[in-house]
Amino acid sequence: MFAKVASPFILPALILCAAPAAESTLPNETLHYSVNWPTGVSLGEATLSASSSQQGNGSGSMHFHFDLDAGVPGFAVSDQFRSSASGNFCSQEFQKTISQGSRKADDKETFDPSTGAVTRGSGSGQTEISSDSCAKDALAFLYFVRNELSAGRMPPSQTVFFGAPYEVRLASAGTESLKIGNKTVPADHLKASVSGPSSNIDFDLYFLQDRARTLAEVRVPLALATFSLELAQ
Repeated sequence: MFAKVASPFILPALILCAAPAAESTLPNETLHYSVNWPTGVSLGEATLSASSSQQGNGSGSMHFHFDLDAGVPGFAVSDQFRSSASGNFCSQEFQKTISQGSRKADDKETFDPSTGAVTRGSGSGQTEISSDSCAKDALAFLYFVRNELSAGRMPPSQTVFFGAPYEVRLASAGTESLKIGNKTVPADHLKASVSGPSSNIDFDLYFLQDRARTLAEVRVPLALATFSLELAQ
């Protein structure tokens, strides 16, 4: 049961291919989140981090991590996601390692900008999907979205890779106030819709109005209740 609850907290990374954007101005960072029941009781925690490096040829490379550790009695979730991308948020490699109760899985995707091919798996288990020269995995797209919001732009609907390809749509829902720690701050509210081969989900994202458009909260309505991923201070 908890796998159905936990998965949507991974998918927000998905919400977040278009033409290459300008070189990223996002900071190196490590953000901590609490995964909460509607009552505010914590189910666990998550960490989102980003770093960048300069290549010998002068081009930039970015690295994104998302780790989730949560659970209920008798069911633990420990998921890890890793992304490498160019300075224009064009994916190079995406890897996820999932442990949800007794279910464990590893998956890897590599991106070839010269052909637009996205290769999933390895050896005889490889599958290849056609994309464009700047395809984006879930984490690279999340940071691309933040960069676009910082520049005053709303990303158009597009395909994002999270194992399978998912169609992602974002729409502005105005500005709302969020309570983070002891402060109430304004945040940009986005409605997100994701559709893929075997799942469809709608949820809400909230980005702070700082220069980096920090992801402050994700709210996911499910049959049991609306769960949230909330920035910790």
